[in-house]
Amino acid sequence: MNQQCNAIIANSGVSFGTSGARGLVEQFSDDVCAAFTVAFLHVMREHGDVQQVAIGMDRRPSSPRMAAACTAAARAMGVEVSDYGILPTPALALQAMAHGVPAIMMTGSHIPFDRNGIKFYRPQGEITKADEQAILNVGVELPTLGQVTRNSESDAANQRYIMRFTNWFEGKPLTGMRVGLYQHSAAGRDLSQQVLEALGASVIPLGRSEQFVPVDTEAVSEEDRAKASSWSIEHSLDAILTTDGDGDRPLLADEHGQWLRGDILGLLCAQALGIQALAIPVSCNTAIEECGIFEQVIRTRIGSPYVLAGMEALAGEYHQVSGFEANGGFLLGSSLKKGNCHLDPLPTRDALLPALTLLVAAAGQNQPLSALVNALPLRFTASDRLKEFPTELSATLLSQWKNDLLGMRNGLALEADITHVDSTDGLRVTLKNGDIIHLRPSGNAPELRCYAESDTSEQAALLAEKSLAACAFFLKSDPGRL
Repeated sequence: MNQQCNAIIANSGVSFGTSGARGLVEQFSDDVCAAFTVAFLHVMREHGDVQQVAIGMDRRPSSPRMAAACTAAARAMGVEVSDYGILPTPALALQAMAHGVPAIMMTGSHIPFDRNGIKFYRPQGEITKADEQAILNVGVELPTLGQVTRNSESDAANQRYIMRFTNWFEGKPLTGMRVGLYQHSAAGRDLSQQVLEALGASVIPLGRSEQFVPVDTEAVSEEDRAKASSWSIEHSLDAILTTDGDGDRPLLADEHGQWLRGDILGLLCAQALGIQALAIPVSCNTAIEECGIFEQVIRTRIGSPYVLAGMEALAGEYHQVSGFEANGGFLLGSSLKKGNCHLDPLPTRDALLPALTLLVAAAGQNQPLSALVNALPLRFTASDRLKEFPTELSATLLSQWKNDLLGMRNGLALEADITHVDSTDGLRVTLKNGDIIHLRPSGNAPELRCYAESDTSEQAALLAEKSLAACAFFLKSDPGRL
C-alpha cells in the first residue's frame, strides 16, 4: 500500500523556506518529488480543472532527475506535462501564466549544488503561504509512477521571455554599450546574451562554467568582487550582468566593476518605470523612503510571498504597483504602457527587467551607471552570512537579544545605543547614530544572515563583518548559553 503524500513529505526533511521547498539532494528522492507534485496539483484542482502543468529546471546536476519524477507523478494523475527544459524561473512563470496553467520549477536558486528545491506556481503566479500549508496537508495516496522519464523539451517559454523585453524596449537602446555577461552556470546565460545583443549591446561573455556555481546576489563573494573589478578594466566595460542560478535575482556592476546592491537596483528600476507604490522586505535600504519618489512604501517579512501580499494590498489604491527584494528580484504587479509598448504584470521575482531597465536608463541619459546610483540618498548596505549556523540556534540567540538590548549591544560591541527595534523578520535594530543591523536565520539553509546599513559603504561592510564575527565567537565560545 502506497504512503500518503503528506507523510512522505513530512518524513523527507524537505521544507518550505522563503522561496519554495528546499533540502539536500538526497532528500529529494523520486517519491518525495512525486509527493510534492501530487499534493500541489491536488491543491490546484480544488480551484479548478487542471489538465496541463508546465515544468522547467536550472542547471544543477540533480534537476533533470527531479523533473523526471515530477513528470511521472503528473502523468499518473492524468495531467499533461509541457517540459520547457533549462530556463529562468520567471520565463517558466510567464509561459504558464500565458497559458493559464500551473508550473513547477526545479531549482535551488543560489544555494550549493548539494542542495536543490522546487518552486510552485498557480496559473496566476507564485503560490501563497496558505498554498504551501495546503500542499503539506494533502493526505492522498501517492499513485504508481510508472516510467520515470521527462517529456521532450520545448523552447517556447524562452522565446516568449525574450520577446517580452525586445517588445518593451523599442529599437536598439543599448547600442554602443559594452556589457560583460558573467554566465557561470546560470539557467538563462545564453538567453541573456540574446536579449542584450537584440537591444544593441556589445556582449562579452565571461566566466562560463559547466560546473554549478552558487552565485548569491545578497552575499557576493570576494572572488566575484575581484572578478568584476578585473573584467571591467580588462574589457573596458560599461557594465557587468549576471544572475543567480535560476535567473530570478540579478547582479549588476557599474563601469568600475562595483556590484550594485539589489535593493538599489530595484529602487532605480521602479523609478524609471514610474511605479507609484512599492512593497519591499524589511531588510531593504532606507534610501527607498528617503528619496521621496514613491507615494507609498510598505515593508514586509522577507520572502516573495510576503511581498506579493503587500502588493495586493496596494493594488486597490494604486495603478502602478511593484515590489522587489534586497536580492534584486523585481516583481511587477501592474501592466505598464509606454507609447505603443505594453508590459504585462509578472508577479514573481525577475532578474532581467531591473537590470535591462537600468542599462537602458543610463544609455538614454548618456550617463554611467554609477551616476544614477550617486544621485540617490547616501545610504549604503552590506550583507553577509555565517554558514553552518543552525536555524534553531539563530532563533534562540535573536530571541534573547530582543529581550535584552543591552546584552545585544555588548555582545556585538556596538558603538551606539539601540533606539529602535523591528522584529518583523528576525531582529533589526537602529542605533542612535543612524546605523542599522539586521540579523535573521536564513529561510533556505542553516545560515545566519546579517544586513547592515550606514552612511558609508565601508562602515556598512564593517558592521556586517563585526556582527557576524561576534555571533560566530559567541556560539563557539559558549554554545551552552543557546
